[in-house]
Amino acid sequence: MDALLSDVIDAHGGMARWSEINALTARLSIAGPIWASKGWRDALVNETVEIDTRNERSVFTPFLVENRRSVFDAGPQRVTIETTDGQKIEERVDARDAFRGHTRATPWDQFHLGYFVGYAFWNYFTTPFLFTWPGVEATEIEPWEESGQVWRRLRVVFPKEIATHNPVQLFYYDLDCLQRRMDYVTEILGSSLVAHYTSAHRTFGGVVIPTRRRVFRRNQDGTSNLNVPSITIDIADVDVDVR
Repeated sequence: MDALLSDVIDAHGGMARWSEINALTARLSIAGPIWASKGWRDALVNETVEIDTRNERSVFTPFLVENRRSVFDAGPQRVTIETTDGQKIEERVDARDAFRGHTRATPWDQFHLGYFVGYAFWNYFTTPFLFTWPGVEATEIEPWEESGQVWRRLRVVFPKEIATHNPVQLFYYDLDCLQRRMDYVTEILGSSLVAHYTSAHRTFGGVVIPTRRRVFRRNQDGTSNLNVPSITIDIADVDVDVR
């Protein structure tokens, strides 16, 4: 294991603790101007998400209406709309294919929305432990200086089996090895360049999770446009399910 990755995992609670956890359930608010541009203004401001830590699966409740939920499964890239007691209403298989030809301005239907938040938030909550999964490669690269701080960085390459923003991403860590930023290309949003900042770390059930996330446009040189975030994520609390 890369030495920085080992330190990062320890700083976020350690592999031994993570291996005891089956699921995370978070209450959160997701906002920002991008949702209105996609046709879903204020649709996600009061959500509960359940994260399966052993399989790429997440559940958002409520989803658009009070008695519905959205279930994302990475294999076979499926989004299912269900009642809150688990009765299937509709589903889309091979859901990523439905984004072909999209630009940042293309409106989304409910399955587009369910797919995006489904895979994205699973990735966010399982990081950095996700980097130890088979086929994932994490390697320290040169550090980055920003706002008078020097952050160490991991270059992470994901296999095609993991649904994520794009295959190669960068993760930035402060002197305490806590995540402060992540860079990626949002392929399903017209390959937008993103700088995603994380802060307000808190410990839930022995695992350290950033509770404030702000997503900005990124320039080709790695700098960020920090005027207005396109997405804001605020996590109120997280329950940890231990086996």
